[in-house]
Amino acid sequence: MLGLKWRRQHPIGPFVVDFCCAEARVIVEIDGSVHLKPDKAAYDNARTAWLEAQGWRVLRIRNNDIDRDRLRAIIEPMTRRMRPPSPHRGEGERG
Repeated sequence: MLGLKWRRQHPIGPFVVDFCCAEARVIVEIDGSVHLKPDKAAYDNARTAWLEAQGWRVLRIRNNDIDRDRLRAIIEPMTRRMRPPSPHRGEGERG
């Protein structure tokens, strides 16, 4: 998606995340209704805090809110800010 490499069910530290893009340091977690329970929500918050402390940006999206266009609209602006612009012809250093 968006020209970036995404990994599914990828281990990061003590966790396995749903999707991640290492290049942009973005994690996408898809949450079902079980994540609404108070104990699970507390665990998710601690997990998110740990991942963010490691330099990742974590997006949590509810299962019911997922479709390709909506996911693209959420992720594209964020990853665009994180990627360096590609050099244009004639620019850059000569070696």
